[in-house]
Amino acid sequence: MAKGVAVRGKSSAKEPEATSARRGRPAGDVVMEVDDLHVFYGAVEALKGMSFEVREGEVVAIIGSNGAGKTTTLKTVSGVSELYKTVRGKVTIMGNRVESWSAHKIARLGVAHSPEGRKVFPNQTVRDNLMLGAFGRKDSEVDKDIDEQYERFPILGQRRTQAAGLLSGGEQQMLAMARALMARPKVILFDEPSMGLAPLIVKQVFEIIAQLKDEGKTILLVEQMAFQALGIADRAYVLETGAITMEGTGKKLLDDPRVKEAYLGA
Repeated sequence: MAKGVAVRGKSSAKEPEATSARRGRPAGDVVMEVDDLHVFYGAVEALKGMSFEVREGEVVAIIGSNGAGKTTTLKTVSGVSELYKTVRGKVTIMGNRVESWSAHKIARLGVAHSPEGRKVFPNQTVRDNLMLGAFGRKDSEVDKDIDEQYERFPILGQRRTQAAGLLSGGEQQMLAMARALMARPKVILFDEPSMGLAPLIVKQVFEIIAQLKDEGKTILLVEQMAFQALGIADRAYVLETGAITMEGTGKKLLDDPRVKEAYLGA
């Protein structure tokens, strides 16, 4: 077994203290804790006793194949309701038990969700989509933050008056990320940001996530592209058919032969 990699249900080496790699010091307090989470869609159990945590200033990745439960995880912790979904277990964000809360109430705690499939408002302009990301804010710096997003994503500045539905897939993904950032969140959830994108755009998306990491943003990332996700993550979890089977630092999982064989094609 690779040192520093824990396998669920088996004894393992003690996990290293969570660290913020870009600052070389321990990460901050736990801002999100999931404990023994079970999620059902009717009689189908999608998550089977899942437990993980996210600390302030960390990038935490959850990797797994299609259908493993990654999107269900993010929808559950962000309060996205779906027909017939039943939740058991604990979800704690900023010290609040939220597993029964609605999405808008969880968002007020400082959680922003950039969803799978982008979900931009197609008939609204790029600028209007960014304004909607700041809907819950009451400060006077929304315009300033829009300009900052145009600097971070120059293509959005060029397309600011264009309807979002006319953007390319990569441009819509950047808009979804920028819209989430407009909330000035304490925790950002990115769901499959590489999905359906050309390799060059995938590279650009992960470069942006790396910039956010360098800025000290707290990120929970779920992603099928394990190499990119593990390469950027401080810590990571492997999710298989609704259960976490391995956990460790991003580097340790990236080097683990079982992960290489299952997810990296090695």
